Amino acid sequence: MARLLYIECSPRKRDSASIDICRAFLDAYREVHPADTVDTLDVWNLALPEFDGDALAAKYAGLAGVARTPEQASAWARIEALAAPFHAADKLLFGIPLWNFGIPYKLKHLIDVISQKDVLFTFDGTGFTGKLAGRKAAVVYARGLDYASPGSFTPAREYDLQRPYVEAWLKFVGVTDVQGIVVEKTLLGDDGRSGRRAAVDAARALARDF
Repeated sequence: MARLLYIECSPRKRDSASIDICRAFLDAYREVHPADTVDTLDVWNLALPEFDGDALAAKYAGLAGVARTPEQASAWARIEALAAPFHAADKLLFGIPLWNFGIPYKLKHLIDVISQKDVLFTFDGTGFTGKLAGRKAAVVYARGLDYASPGSFTPAREYDLQRPYVEAWLKFVGVTDVQGIVVEKTLLGDDGRSGRRAAVDAARALARDF
């Protein structure tokens, strides 16, 4: 029996393409894996701390190998608690809309808070080691415009800071088995609806073997 963590990153809920596709994935996944546990982490419902003050001091105390003050230890415990669902999971599913060519600021905030030494990675003289090794991830990338077609006004090679960032971060924390589903043109009427239907079908197919 495995545990899947679904990280929901859109605040649009019923109107969200990424959520719609992820729900199709989860429905198919539950059919094939009825004994598995599925947890949901909605980044818009998280009380994310500012990474300053005691939290920042706790980071540098750890890097320097000195004891943390009680206030620093409390701030660090909050960071570890936010990372705990990722450690508890065997599989990760992300639903990520593209915002300003990147990812929503709430997801970036979470990543910035939990991507810490001895929380999601370690390092020594030979380099970095991610602490989420052995897990797999599926990522749904939703985009309002057309980034893939020849002649696009927003070609992915210049404007896609969404997928490369997410995949680089996942690799950094140890997740190298990553599969992605991209849905584009969600703002473009019939083209968007057709693309969403295709992405839903792709999500269901991926979920059955995930």
